[in-house]
Amino acid sequence: MAAVTTESGAGSGAAGSPEATGGSTGGGGWRRPHGPLQRYYGPSTAEAAEAAPDPTDINGPHFDPEVFMTKVRSECPLGQLLAREAALGREIRALDSDMQTLLYENYNKFISATDTIRKMKVDFRHMEAEMDDLAANMAAISASSARVSAALQDRHRRGAQLAGVQALLRKLQALVEVPGRLRRWAGTEPARALRCHARARAVLRHYRHLPSFRAIEDESHAIMADLAQRLRTRLRCETLDPKELTECVEMLLQLEEPAEELSEEFLSQAGARLEAELAALEAELPTADPSGTASTPPPPASDILDFVDRGSSAFVGTLCQLAGSYRALFGGDTGHLEPFAAALATRYFALLERRLALERGLGDTSLLVRALDRFHRRLRALLELLPAGADAAAALVARAARERVDRYLRALQTFFLGCLGDVRQALAAPRPPGKEGPGLPDLLATLAASVLGQLKAVLAYVQLFTARDVAFASLPYFKGEFCVTAVREGLVVAFVRWLCRTARGFADGPAERGAPAAPPALLLLLARLCLDYENSTISYILTLTDEQFPPQDSGPAVTPGPALCAEARAAAQRLLDHYVQVQGAAVAQMLRKSVETRDWLGTVEPRNVRAVMKRVVEDITAIDVQVGQLFEEGVRRAQSSDSSRRAFSVYSSSRAPGRYAPSYTPSAPMDTHLLSNIQKLFSERIDIFSPVEFNKVSVLTGIIKISLKTLLECVRLRTLGRFGLQQVQVDGHYLQLYLWRFASDERVVQGLLDEVAASAAHRCLDPVPMEHSVVELICERG
Repeated sequence: MAAVTTESGAGSGAAGSPEATGGSTGGGGWRRPHGPLQRYYGPSTAEAAEAAPDPTDINGPHFDPEVFMTKVRSECPLGQLLAREAALGREIRALDSDMQTLLYENYNKFISATDTIRKMKVDFRHMEAEMDDLAANMAAISASSARVSAALQDRHRRGAQLAGVQALLRKLQALVEVPGRLRRWAGTEPARALRCHARARAVLRHYRHLPSFRAIEDESHAIMADLAQRLRTRLRCETLDPKELTECVEMLLQLEEPAEELSEEFLSQAGARLEAELAALEAELPTADPSGTASTPPPPASDILDFVDRGSSAFVGTLCQLAGSYRALFGGDTGHLEPFAAALATRYFALLERRLALERGLGDTSLLVRALDRFHRRLRALLELLPAGADAAAALVARAARERVDRYLRALQTFFLGCLGDVRQALAAPRPPGKEGPGLPDLLATLAASVLGQLKAVLAYVQLFTARDVAFASLPYFKGEFCVTAVREGLVVAFVRWLCRTARGFADGPAERGAPAAPPALLLLLARLCLDYENSTISYILTLTDEQFPPQDSGPAVTPGPALCAEARAAAQRLLDHYVQVQGAAVAQMLRKSVETRDWLGTVEPRNVRAVMKRVVEDITAIDVQVGQLFEEGVRRAQSSDSSRRAFSVYSSSRAPGRYAPSYTPSAPMDTHLLSNIQKLFSERIDIFSPVEFNKVSVLTGIIKISLKTLLECVRLRTLGRFGLQQVQVDGHYLQLYLWRFASDERVVQGLLDEVAASAAHRCLDPVPMEHSVVELICERG
């Protein structure tokens, strides 16, 4: 339809209603279709669905003139009503003009359409006549079809009756041929003969009252009885594979043979085959020597994985197949099956135990884990048929894992002893002049790193038993008891305790076993190793173990870390005390020999410090360097202003006036003894063999105390002349000059040397001391 253009002053095309004025798009534009055209074409589907009925819409389908006029009169003033009347007049005239234009433009089309409609009416009347003729023909055809269908149905009924008769004749013929077929198939295809007899048996039994059918049935029974006899002979005399055995027993069951007898014969035949499988596995194992004198058995021909594969595929696979066939044949009656399978499974487990026992070395742990995993996976099918064997199988896997952990423990112990041997060899190896060997810190670091690295490697190997892709790792034992009892306690804790005991054995054992004493440097190194274990290594090892093998909250109790640290510290303390005793004894031995081999009554006036005293100072200095490589300095008591220049006298301030006064009388020694004893009561007691602390100063103090105490006791047993006393005075002053700097408290050294001097004076026949200035001069020159 053509749209009519209006002037901007007259409003837009929707001016038919008062609301349309505000909805125009501007001063001009295309108007909406007029009412008659819109009523002819109708509103669009979307507009009809969205627009609500509006009786005042002059272009809408629900327009009501009365409502429209009432609304216009009530809402619009007179001027607007007159303008609206003029606009409507113009629209009416425009619409009439449009209608006339449309009629003129389409006049020829209207004429052509009228002619066409006239021709179509004529053609339609011809078509109606033809349709009437066609309907008559179709009625005739329908009548003929009904007659043909009736004839076909009658023929079909007769064909069905004939087919039934023919089928009956074929069945009768098949029944007549049953004995021949059974006889022909019984020897070559017994299963086919059984199917044939099963199909005919019900019919023959139903018509057994007829003589002809009774004869067929009797002949068939005789043939099947002969087949049953042959099957029984085959079952008893031949070695059948599981499939043949199952088929044979199944056919005998179909022949209605006693199930009880068949089950026993089935298990007997299956047992013979499984015994052969076990014998083949046992042939791979070395025979045991009944006398027990044989050496280590030779290694097996194949690895553990191949053995488990053969056992799983041959024995376990056959047993599972036979057990499944037994249940399928005899239903839920497993009273004979379970004891039978349990006995064979026990023998198989025993063979596997023997094979696992041949894994004497560590070998490839991953291979053992794969073998045990494959054994456990293959055994699942058997355990579904034989639940009682689950505990035995799990126990076998657990024992194998524990045995491997125990071997790893022994390997760690052997490795540690080997490392100790290397350390002893390095300590004892001769050093070329100008070339130094590895120091104690290097040896300690190498030993500690090697042992810790080996322990971490062992934990990584053992962790293969609890890997996620391992089937038996889901067993309760490997989730709890294995992690705690076998690995943490049985491997890690046991190794740490063994290491502490072994290290401590170097301090406790040689005197008991008569073995050669360990070198002092080794004692010192092991003491430092045990102390490091107490400080950090034990905590690290236990934390690493708990991360890799997390214990369960409700699992067995574990050894606390502080308890292990206490054992390591006790071992370190014992080793360090023993080191002090050994080094002190070595220095004391030199002093003892120097005192015992000298003639103290006939000695000459001293002019030099004895060489043994210089050697003592050198040895103490060397020990100081050695201990300082592994232990901290320690704390010393504040020294006096000039300890090295302290006067060393054979007289104590409390007793000199009484004993060495000019009015010396024979009764004076009684007073001297009394004064000496009184002085000891008020002097600080020196504990010679007290435990040492883990620092250099404490260790050197202990060695010096043992050495000087030995010197004191040796002097007490000798009788000295004047020059012997003066030599002791010179030696003591020399030791005082150099030993005080090594001790934690110089008063310890001074006190012991004072006692040595006092004992020498007490044992001297002519106690005339040397002038202190002369003593100092000799010591400085020496």
